[in-house]
Amino acid sequence: MPSNPVAETVASLMPRAKEELTELVAFRSVADFDQFPRSESEGAARWVAGALAAEGFQDVALLDTPDGTQSVYGYLPGPKGAKTVLLYAHYDVQPPLDESGWTTPPFELTERDGRWYGRGAADCKGGVIMHLLALRALKANGGVPVHVKVIAEGSEEQGTGGLERYAEEHPGLLEADTIVIGDAGNFRVGLPTVTSTLRGMTLVRVRIDTLAGNLHSGQFGGAAPDALAALIRVLDSLRAEDGSTTVDGLTGDTAWEGLQYEEERFRQDAKVLDGVGLIGSGTVADRIWARPAVTVLGIDCPPVVGATPSVQASARALISLRVPPGVDAAEATKLLQAHLEAHTPWGARVSTEQIGQGQAFRADTTSPAYQAMADAMAVAYPGQEMQYAGQGGSIPLCNTLAVLYPRAEILLIGLSEPEAQIHAVNESVSPEELERLSVAEALFLRNYAAS
Repeated sequence: MPSNPVAETVASLMPRAKEELTELVAFRSVADFDQFPRSESEGAARWVAGALAAEGFQDVALLDTPDGTQSVYGYLPGPKGAKTVLLYAHYDVQPPLDESGWTTPPFELTERDGRWYGRGAADCKGGVIMHLLALRALKANGGVPVHVKVIAEGSEEQGTGGLERYAEEHPGLLEADTIVIGDAGNFRVGLPTVTSTLRGMTLVRVRIDTLAGNLHSGQFGGAAPDALAALIRVLDSLRAEDGSTTVDGLTGDTAWEGLQYEEERFRQDAKVLDGVGLIGSGTVADRIWARPAVTVLGIDCPPVVGATPSVQASARALISLRVPPGVDAAEATKLLQAHLEAHTPWGARVSTEQIGQGQAFRADTTSPAYQAMADAMAVAYPGQEMQYAGQGGSIPLCNTLAVLYPRAEILLIGLSEPEAQIHAVNESVSPEELERLSVAEALFLRNYAAS
């Protein structure tokens, strides 16, 4: 990166950034309070609030959102008449999964092979640190040229919609000219990327009941309807022979126009085992950015260890359905529920419950903010042109903000490039990406203020 004062300041702040990320990662802030203590999330929220207050933010507050979690808000005034920019990140994280699968403890930030490992290091506690670095660099080099609002969500990973509903109830709170969502990622390390689309999502729990209670499989098996077998058939109906998602009434042939994802690189990024084929049809970009995708997240059934020879009376599954821009998530939920009910065999009793939902998002990449970001990225990543990519994941708040503030420009950047392995074991962040993106965000704020 060529020498410039902002870049030099960010570089000098990186040791402090590592210390702060270490502190923040140490909070086991999973917003599922049946699994993790509420105090861990509340501690992380207080940490973020304290960091904002230390930077001179006003009106710093812990917002009690309707889903029982807390989001952190702060306002940093800029020059009179300046534009307002909202910076978003979230401090809640995914569960660590099997902690024995981690090379180092998931809630201890650990440096290894040039990366910093820990749950939330990239998704999205690193995003909180990125915003702080950018603002500190500007303060050290002439000041922050815009009004800044920061919102750090406490339940993004759970999809329970607390911040969306809070924003709808307080429509002036997050209003801004431009919104920078720090929860996406570069297409690959070193390639500056903004995310222009997000798939929406719905979470549905399905339960199948067939018997008043479990039965001896030797005495009753063969005639007694097995709820687990029925559930397996229902789940299998959600995929075609090639693995494509097949939900009755849901279109699945949209093509992605833009940056393409080379298949061999995807296999490497996804760590697909040798000899195992990819699923679906069309390009990889079609499949992960432009088409619906169903995933069975979990099944309630007896574990292999300790299982008895029984016909199962009931079984449950949690199903995620990602939907591309142009598909209404609420309508997709209805289609998924209808499909599950229609494909349940043997007259088994079936019930479905929608437990989470978020709309898809498409950005206006022709706006002035995108040019300001492209110019900033060109400095932070010399020799590289900013790319536009989709993201298969969902950030439900994006659509809420787009509806509340239709004139606002929304950009998505972040630290979750493929090597970060977000949501998996051994999540990590590249400190070089954290440094470069912090520089890019600082320069963007300066460029945008002058546009």
